[in-house]
Amino acid sequence: MNQLPMLLPTIPQAIVVHLGGQDEEAPNIEVGFIDYIANVASNEIYPTWPENALIANVIAQTSFALNRVYTEYYRSKGYDYDITSTGAMDQTYDPGGSVFENLEQITERYFNSYIRRKGKVEPLYAVYCDGVRTVCDGLSQTGTVALANQGLSPFEILQYYYGEDIEFVDNVSISTPEDTAPTIPLRLGYSGNDVYILQRRLNRISANYPSIPKIPIEDGIFGNETENAVKEFQSVFGLQVDGIVGNATWYEVREKYNAVKKLNELLSEGLNYDEVTLQFPENLSFGDSGVYVSIIQYYLNFVSAFTTDFSDVPINGRFDEATVEQVKDFQAFAGLPQSGIMDEVTWNALYNEYRGIILSLPPSSFEGIARPFPGIVLRIGSTGQDVRDLQEYINVLAGSYAQIPEIAVDGIFGENTRDAVYAIQSLFGLTVDGSVDSITWAKIADEYNTILAGQVRADDQFPGYTVN
Repeated sequence: MNQLPMLLPTIPQAIVVHLGGQDEEAPNIEVGFIDYIANVASNEIYPTWPENALIANVIAQTSFALNRVYTEYYRSKGYDYDITSTGAMDQTYDPGGSVFENLEQITERYFNSYIRRKGKVEPLYAVYCDGVRTVCDGLSQTGTVALANQGLSPFEILQYYYGEDIEFVDNVSISTPEDTAPTIPLRLGYSGNDVYILQRRLNRISANYPSIPKIPIEDGIFGNETENAVKEFQSVFGLQVDGIVGNATWYEVREKYNAVKKLNELLSEGLNYDEVTLQFPENLSFGDSGVYVSIIQYYLNFVSAFTTDFSDVPINGRFDEATVEQVKDFQAFAGLPQSGIMDEVTWNALYNEYRGIILSLPPSSFEGIARPFPGIVLRIGSTGQDVRDLQEYINVLAGSYAQIPEIAVDGIFGENTRDAVYAIQSLFGLTVDGSVDSITWAKIADEYNTILAGQVRADDQFPGYTVN
């Protein structure tokens, strides 16, 4: 299985600069990041200063700019740029200004380096001022000259102003800037890293806004609890209350998260590594294995039952050659590039196809057999017909397996239902977490159908699948 990815800072190839103040009508320009930093340095410091002072200033300027980009400070507020050109708000940038050769050379050496607090992830909001006309709690640009003349290294100068608890990060990878909002709106039933990020941010925001309910399990699955938290967030902040996370809600969550975490302040709460470790691999491909592979195999097999474009594969949790071919077949069916890799675009297309089939099937399709997985993970707090159906299936299993307790069929996923799910998962060698995802549902459905195997199925009824 691929190592789980992390939302770590990278160096953008380019940065979008607004040539004016935040609310000033002015054009935006896209500038190469190296060129941007070299221009800022040439406008804010003197090339005749000692080299260690120049290096310290360039690293501070780089860290400041990266903080703006990484936290999406302006984009989360609805602006279409990364930073302004004004020193009052950000850093002074002059598109027609001269760039000094020695500052350009220093920038080329240090553009992919920044400072951060030890144990934190985000680039430091390295606020600074000239130290003569203005003073601040951060670095004094003119003060760096005296410290350099005293023999301090660039990092020692930075520690002098920002504290002993900073560290230097270098050789940071370069990336192409992209919109971090989900490619499609998030809603009930969706899963993936975007949902996981949303859950983490909403739970942190709820500490400052207690009316927003906590999401008990941050697992990247958009269930009823996540929908309720989204609706309350939308209500509190004056958004359309529909429980769906499009760009407006996504960036409003981002902005409020930045605010409560103080990510754009010198004394920030900061981001720990566990806060930026994602729940799911970004892509699944040949050689991967585990429950995530089993889940996509389940969805692929279900969709294949309603099309002649591709065939089934065993649900074995192994991304083998057969699974690669099945993914390619689905991608061709969906009009996507046939890479054989289960990426975000392919997953979204697969889930939407699955849900579309589920919602289109008449109730008569499931007479005498278990319904297919509803596309929404069920757990403590879930309610409704899907839970009621699950409870009925569990009770049929309880009649054949002494380890499984019989439960009330009330449509409420409470502790008794969870304990019955625990028993089923333990009995059949599944992940014992008390939640009913597609794999647990498929096993329950298989056993239910086996027990009731004496009943005749119609040709168009949902075929069961064996989960290995």
